Amino acid sequence: MVLGLASNGAHSNGYSLVRKIIERSAPDLNAPFDGERSLADCIMAPTRLYVKPLLSLMANLTVKGMAHITGGGITENVPRVLPANVVADIDSANWTMPKLFDWLREGGNVDAQEMFRTFNCGIGMVVIVADADAANAMQQLKAAGENVSQIGVIRARNGDEHQTQVK
Repeated sequence: MVLGLASNGAHSNGYSLVRKIIERSAPDLNAPFDGERSLADCIMAPTRLYVKPLLSLMANLTVKGMAHITGGGITENVPRVLPANVVADIDSANWTMPKLFDWLREGGNVDAQEMFRTFNCGIGMVVIVADADAANAMQQLKAAGENVSQIGVIRARNGDEHQTQVK
């Protein structure tokens, strides 16, 4: 089972593209954007760290893989932790994409698949566990204060298809 832990912003993803979008759209970076936060605060939010909840999780059950979604987005980071014969099928309907990523997609006219290749799109960490451990893992992560969603499954790979499929 593929679990996704929420990000708190862009983390270290796609800042070259972010700069181009800002240059092109010339937004008021200080205007309220997401609640009481400004667009600048949303863009520059520090990368969230997941080490303490994940160390606790690993002490209690077997974690098969973890991928911090940094430069390269979801589709480029998850394959780094997968054996060559499997694919992570991820369903983007299983989490709420933060407003920042909607703004980037619209402001930069960025294709949906390019968004997943470049940005974390609201998932800062991917954790892979056995299906039988998924409910327990989610409960532990939620108890540790994480916003966690079941975002996908692991399946056999067909030929040379890309190892992360996001729909």
